[in-house]
Amino acid sequence: MKKLLVLALLGVASTTAMAQNGLTPVNPAPVPLKPTIWLIGDSTVNNGTKGLMGWGSALPKFFNTDKITIENRARGGRSSRTYYNEGLWKAVEDQLKPGDYVLMQFGHNDGGGTYTGPRGRSSIKGNGDDTKEVTQDDGKAESVHSFGWYERQYIEGAKARGATPIVLSLVPRNDWADGHVLRGNTGYGLYAKQAAEQDKAAFIDLNEIVGKHYDELGQEKVAAFFPQEHTHTSEAGAILNAQSVVEGLRTLPGDPFAAYVK
Repeated sequence: MKKLLVLALLGVASTTAMAQNGLTPVNPAPVPLKPTIWLIGDSTVNNGTKGLMGWGSALPKFFNTDKITIENRARGGRSSRTYYNEGLWKAVEDQLKPGDYVLMQFGHNDGGGTYTGPRGRSSIKGNGDDTKEVTQDDGKAESVHSFGWYERQYIEGAKARGATPIVLSLVPRNDWADGHVLRGNTGYGLYAKQAAEQDKAAFIDLNEIVGKHYDELGQEKVAAFFPQEHTHTSEAGAILNAQSVVEGLRTLPGDPFAAYVK
């Protein structure tokens, strides 16, 4: 018994000596987890097509990723409704931790009024609580909600886990009139703003920020950002859009991203 006690005391003394010499701490402090910026949205945020890029893929260029992690979980072809219904949001929601951020940008795939079939991804226009009952091809019944309703599910889900939701209006397409790129501030950009206001979430009018930069560059130069059609950008276009996201983030009260932006 005395021998065991002596050995135990020697072990404590040895550990203490190692700690004093900087070899190992007696009570190491827990390493704080880096916050994560989670991106959810469509192909204008994350695009896997060759020659095209979403702004979410360019966003890490503007951040010190030693201090903050960026997870681009946007998926092409998704609307606010299908991102929610397919479980893509739940996969993100389950990993959220206090101190994280969720940036959401939807709207490009929410229109069209198609609720069933292979491309049945539309949400109801607006930010109301009205629903539309539909039956899918497999016989499954579904209650389709408004665009704003789905946005509010993301906002509330993020808040419930201690994360900060930030709503972004959709980036503009390469469509012009009278020397100005067309804005989305009367459609899905407006619905996004309304949902953010209703649930007291931060809102960035990305549509307007990018639109102003496009106007400054002019239609001819902006056309080079859209090598295939009027919605999806090249890498250069993605970088400009990502820079616009950062521009919007830096205007938030208290400038919460100041410590993370390069």
